[in-house]
Amino acid sequence: MPVLLSVNVGMPQDVPWQGRTVRTGVWKHSVPGPVMARRLNLDGDGQGDLQGHGGEQRAVLVYQIDSYRYWQRHLGREDFTYGQFGENLTVEGLPDDEVCIGDRYRVGEAEFEVTQPRVTCYRVGLRLGVPEMPALLVAHHRPGFYMRVIREGRIQAGDPIVRTRTGPGALSVADVDALLYLPGRDPALLRRALAVPALSPGWQGSFRDLLAEAEGGESGGGAPAWDGFRSLRVSDVVAETDTVVSLHLTSADGTPLPDARAGQYLTVRVPGAGPSARIRSYSLSAAPGSGRYRISVKREPHGTASAYLTTALGPGAVLDVAAPRGDFVLDGGAGPVLLVSAGIGVTPVLAMLHELAARTPEREVWWLHGARGPREHPLGGEAHTVLGSLPHAHEHVYYSAATPEERRRAHASPGRLTPDAVRALGVPAEASAYVCGPESFMTDMRQALADAGVDPARVHTELFATLPSLTPGLTGTTAAAPHPPPGPPGTGPRVTFARSGVTAPFPDGAGSLLDLADACDVPARWACRTGVCHTCVTPVLSGEVGYAPAPLEPPSAGQALICCSRPRTDVVLDM
Repeated sequence: MPVLLSVNVGMPQDVPWQGRTVRTGVWKHSVPGPVMARRLNLDGDGQGDLQGHGGEQRAVLVYQIDSYRYWQRHLGREDFTYGQFGENLTVEGLPDDEVCIGDRYRVGEAEFEVTQPRVTCYRVGLRLGVPEMPALLVAHHRPGFYMRVIREGRIQAGDPIVRTRTGPGALSVADVDALLYLPGRDPALLRRALAVPALSPGWQGSFRDLLAEAEGGESGGGAPAWDGFRSLRVSDVVAETDTVVSLHLTSADGTPLPDARAGQYLTVRVPGAGPSARIRSYSLSAAPGSGRYRISVKREPHGTASAYLTTALGPGAVLDVAAPRGDFVLDGGAGPVLLVSAGIGVTPVLAMLHELAARTPEREVWWLHGARGPREHPLGGEAHTVLGSLPHAHEHVYYSAATPEERRRAHASPGRLTPDAVRALGVPAEASAYVCGPESFMTDMRQALADAGVDPARVHTELFATLPSLTPGLTGTTAAAPHPPPGPPGTGPRVTFARSGVTAPFPDGAGSLLDLADACDVPARWACRTGVCHTCVTPVLSGEVGYAPAPLEPPSAGQALICCSRPRTDVVLDM
């Protein structure tokens, strides 16, 4: 019979790591006597990062003594103690390839339910002094697992572990872990996993995305239409307002350009704009499928790139352009759609409006747009015309600084498009929403739509600034402006972080592209740092990378896992 060997707890502490400080609860120590297992935690235990650990679905982490013995042999270690792998319960028995998601176990006075495998995280490698440990746990099928507390009660070392219910689906912890992190997924197995009610919501969401991808569901992902940058010709230049110009782009040889999805963007290498402003991204603003592209660029104060594109180009000019990218695209459903924008944020949602008119004109469409007035409302007439052709369209335009006559001609309401205005419209709660505009506007709209009953998971936003960083556990960090790395310049290939406007030679002896991003204070997103979790996946606009170590599953074409890759050639990263 399985037995509880040790109960391990530990409160979060600050630990030095690579010149920074990590807040982590991975240091656990064995405690004698009974410990109370509560809904969210064991008494005396805590987690430093509740986004990845802890909470109701991850109240207790379990690891097996057999895996201890395995890693002692594999790593040549003899210094392990209970809690070494950050687990709360060290057990005899309960191997990952036999325990199933949804299994329930009685331990002492408490009862638990298995919810998911361990989350891959760099902190277990930090605790063991083995940075590659997250990848090893997955590759060797020994992750351990989390349980939630079904019935609170006291537990202690020596308690027998009795299975009280077998989970439906007969999917083991090792099976589910491999299903998320390893290649060669079986769609039937994904469907089985999604049918297990006990599987934690986070893993269910990941499996739904993987199933949609496996079944060919529409998304903005997939390989880009071409590698790197190619030359496109400016066929027409149209002034939309005093500050916004549309550039129509065709292939240099006149052949039709590959289709793009409405909502995707082009990345342009801007000549003559200075080294810090050479690469910019602009949403496609025209109907897809015409064999040509249109971007609409607003001239920004002190913006050298936008000034060049809006004033220096004429028909016949040539630009270096990367293929359409982005997953800010329409879903394939039939329910209502909210297209919400402010200012130049109108461009991707206007392309979506054209796509809706061409493919699903019977779909209910709500158009919400805010601008100062008609002179700051590019493409407004075009949007109004398309909306007029749709039988179930609702158009709501707001002008914050316009005359009554200007508002009357544009069918606009006075004031800003505010959360209060959105809530007053009575938008359908079952809608999917697509929001683009300044960052503060998008934040306000997300909250307003949630207040109106729209599921936050169905609210999609597009941001061309640097993405919010995801650096689990780091404390005491300040948001510095991106900059070249300190120290003497490297001699490796040139690395460009396009959104951050930083270009630097890859430093001699640097570990990875993620290490370089850290040194440049470029906002980055990561979790395992060993090529397992794909949190750091980043579009590669041009160039090639190599891997060391090789990731357990390679990313899609046109993307890189920056945590374990180095540039083979000059590269441009969309970050």
